[in-house]
Amino acid sequence: MLRHLKDLGYDGVELNLARPQGFETDTLARVTRDIGLPVGSFMTGTHYFGEGLCLSSPDASIRRSAVERLQECTEIAARFGALLVVGQIQGFRTDEPDLGVALPRIRDALKQVADSAEKNQTTIALEPVNHLQCGFNNTLAEVMEMTDRIGSPRVKPMLDTIHINIEETSLTEPIFRHGKNIAHFHLCETNGDLPGSGHLDFQSVFEALDDVGYDGFVSAKVYRRPLSEAAEPTIRHLRTLLGG
Repeated sequence: MLRHLKDLGYDGVELNLARPQGFETDTLARVTRDIGLPVGSFMTGTHYFGEGLCLSSPDASIRRSAVERLQECTEIAARFGALLVVGQIQGFRTDEPDLGVALPRIRDALKQVADSAEKNQTTIALEPVNHLQCGFNNTLAEVMEMTDRIGSPRVKPMLDTIHINIEETSLTEPIFRHGKNIAHFHLCETNGDLPGSGHLDFQSVFEALDDVGYDGFVSAKVYRRPLSEAAEPTIRHLRTLLGG
């Protein structure tokens, strides 16, 4: 599939990290190097949904395991020169209903992960995930406050259009607010399906990213279809919008 993505014209790939991993690290490194398709970022949400690891959990052993897993992930990300996306592993209000208890737990856990990120010279992209998919740090303002409290240059906010559409009052204002310091960007149609099937104003997003000088990867996400079905129509639609 990686070779197919390269043939379609993708410049990079974003992958999920899980246990057990769906790839062998040495093999992935060799293949991506040989075909010229870098891994831009790794996502970590499957550690919550698949393993029950949670940064806000009342169970200290679960929080400790979550931190250890993310520390391992920083090593993998560093090997590929990739970002590490953190969002849903923070948990839900059902894990910890008290915001005043949950946020310090998340902050303290991420400080430990940040130490590993600094050691491994990689960056954690803290994602504002909408309240339907995560219990904490749903908006850019909340994520920026969290990153300020963590105080590490290795933990930075990122953005995702599907979460912006739900949590923010403007599609482009968060882009301008955070400017060129955006660590990473997810591009997702409002209905989670193929680009063009919803009402996302892609052109405004592209123009805003250009205006602030964002030069990182834009990762296209399609929730409602398998990669084999979504890859070709997604890049075709984006090329049409960009005039390429």
